[in-house]
Amino acid sequence: MPKTHWGTATALAVMMMAVQASAKTVTLDASKAPPAPLQNTLKMGANRSPSGETIEVNSQYLRIGGKPVVPVMGEFHYTRFPHAYWEEQILKMKAAGVNVVATYIIWQHHEELPGKFDWSGDRDLKTFVELCAKHGMYVYLRPGPWAHAEVRFGGIPDWVVDSVPTRGNDPVYLSYVDAFYKQTFQQVKGLLWKDGGPVIGFQLENEYNRNGPNQGRDHIANLKEMAIADGFDVPLYSVTGWDNAIFPRGEVIPVFGSYVDEPWSASAAILPPKSSYMFQFGIRNEKGLGAQGSTSSQDDGARDSDITPFFGAEYGGGVPQMYRRRPIIQPDDISDMVITKVGSGVNLMGYYMFQGGQNPGGYPSRDESVATGGFNDVPKRGYDFQAPLGQYGQAHPVLNQLKPIHYFLKDFGDRLAPTHVYAPDTQAADSKDLKTLRWAFRGDATSGFVFVNNHVRQYGMAEHADTRFTVKLGTQSLTLPSKGVTVRDGDAFIWPVNFDLSGVNLIWATAQPVTKIADGEGDLYVFKATGNIASELVFDNAQIASVKGAKKTVVDGRAVLTITPGSGALVTVKTKDSKTARVLVLTNVQAEHLTKVDVKGKPHLILSDAHVFGDDAQGFELRSTNASFSFGVYPAVDLTGTLSLKSGKADGIFRNFTAQATPKTLTATRTVLRPAGKAPPLKTYGPKNTPVVPEPESFGASAGWTIEVPKGALDGVADVYMDVTYQGDVARLFSGPEMLDDEYFNGQVWRIGLKRYAAKLDKPLTLTIMPLREDSKVYLDASVKPVFENGQVAKIESLTLTPEYSLKAR
Repeated sequence: MPKTHWGTATALAVMMMAVQASAKTVTLDASKAPPAPLQNTLKMGANRSPSGETIEVNSQYLRIGGKPVVPVMGEFHYTRFPHAYWEEQILKMKAAGVNVVATYIIWQHHEELPGKFDWSGDRDLKTFVELCAKHGMYVYLRPGPWAHAEVRFGGIPDWVVDSVPTRGNDPVYLSYVDAFYKQTFQQVKGLLWKDGGPVIGFQLENEYNRNGPNQGRDHIANLKEMAIADGFDVPLYSVTGWDNAIFPRGEVIPVFGSYVDEPWSASAAILPPKSSYMFQFGIRNEKGLGAQGSTSSQDDGARDSDITPFFGAEYGGGVPQMYRRRPIIQPDDISDMVITKVGSGVNLMGYYMFQGGQNPGGYPSRDESVATGGFNDVPKRGYDFQAPLGQYGQAHPVLNQLKPIHYFLKDFGDRLAPTHVYAPDTQAADSKDLKTLRWAFRGDATSGFVFVNNHVRQYGMAEHADTRFTVKLGTQSLTLPSKGVTVRDGDAFIWPVNFDLSGVNLIWATAQPVTKIADGEGDLYVFKATGNIASELVFDNAQIASVKGAKKTVVDGRAVLTITPGSGALVTVKTKDSKTARVLVLTNVQAEHLTKVDVKGKPHLILSDAHVFGDDAQGFELRSTNASFSFGVYPAVDLTGTLSLKSGKADGIFRNFTAQATPKTLTATRTVLRPAGKAPPLKTYGPKNTPVVPEPESFGASAGWTIEVPKGALDGVADVYMDVTYQGDVARLFSGPEMLDDEYFNGQVWRIGLKRYAAKLDKPLTLTIMPLREDSKVYLDASVKPVFENGQVAKIESLTLTPEYSLKAR
């Protein structure tokens, strides 16, 4: 989609210098049928549920119940989110097209002291897994024992780190791990796939690439053997496969990832173009995912690519905040990376993170820090990650851009999973090549999908005018579209080729498949427009009996149907053999505001600017900071709501409803508590003089304000966000001496959800801002321009209270 943000002046200059590519047809040979997947190459666990449903993995893809699938997996750390709201967030993930919930089981959150385990409240793993099961979500456990997760010592408890060598085969260390695994198993006993539960996978360790004494492949083997002995008999075992990972062949599936920026980098400038936006042909690993303490020179992830499918676990749904580097990620930075990776053959799209969170409170704080031997300084509590769902449960804009891709993977994954990846005849030389059109084809020599990405974060890509794509298949060669189109900077899309529409062959479309739904008249296929490219659906004209809802022209014996996208752009094609294909082509914006949920036991499409997700009563909920609700439903259904619903004029095929919540105006009282002192001199470490977070004593220089929230602020609303626009270095929110939240300044509004702090609002809160020095070396996006006074800045520009309203319908 069109690029909407430039991170630096350098990027703008690159964009201006980008050379327009000459008009041409780009070509690709996909005529060779893909090789059959290898079976029984991996030693996995029990894969049959009590109902007889199986989960099977071969060298290429996953099958559930005998059907190929491309799951969408999202990371959600239950110990980093209040348990009262777990179910709501699981439902939001489900509505976003996620069907596997992955979670670290962070050891130190459960066993802070030797032998004293805590599985209660926000640490109640059993309840979390049961809630996932309740809503039909699979669960993938990631218990480490070393997790990283930007937590202190990678999640290993202090008392273990203090007493034994970790991450190896030391017998005392393994005995501690064994006790932790045994305790963890007790929480999910009876909830594994073989028991009829949702737990389908288990990841061993994380970013493991150590091959010193008592380390190496044997350590992963020992952990797997221990996990199985402790009860974890599951269909899938995995390890992270990047950065020279080492593991025993055939015992685990390596999973991969990519991040569109590297907050852990020592660079204080824009990074070179990332491989996140490169199609990968025969390569799974990427640079920029740095494990800590690497000693391996092996690459077992590449070694096992012949016997393992291309699965992902850490395609960044955002990036974490780190003191030295504070990038701002735009929605298309993520969604276009996802299109590129799916086009590269990823057959399990796993995100880290999908749901942001917050470290538990207490002392010592549980954040990773340079002071405790870590590589990064992260906020003590905040872990929003710029993820699709933020740390307060709110939907970030990237969520809407990912949903259409997720629905595509869910509804058409059975077609996509068995396909092979074919490279074009002319490829980009490397990630710095911004002129060559980047594209790929996933197919089976008869049909498939064209994947195109012309977006690179913070860089301008060449515009490709009058472009057509020639795909050579086994028995035919297709050149699409019917006439040349312009692929603009920022465009990224998926186009189908020989796509089955319930028995009618769609030769190609210049619109992207999103989902399908049964509506009483058969299957309705929903597509979305591609940027500024005209939408066309192409069929064999000799087979067409009638067309309704589109303009038809005949080109080379093909019926080319052109459509103006919209909520009423329903095209019906009837063939001479009495088959019917129906396609709704939405605008890109409409598709991003489309949500698929069950209403009264049947799938429905909801079109709304509000955040929509299902509830546990076969209805759905809308959340919005606008008190006026408007939404469309298809197929039409009678609804009642928690607010009075009015049925309005139809919006295309959608039955439209409106409702009005009582608007609420809230104002917080802000009082200066103390002015800022002089920020201390910069601290750095390492050969690159990397900035580190100020020492605890330095925070006495922070400016402070008391914030009083009016009584009853949360009455009658779903939440109230305290939105703070400020300039400074480190912002923190306190209730008395208790730190509730913190973040590093990056120029964005700091949004704090207050409902979880309801019991603390009867007393004033305290907000502090550590001054940012003018000579600071931290990386900020070029759009962020602090205004300094006397060499530093620490100020609140605005502080507002924004209600979030709720409407439930069923």
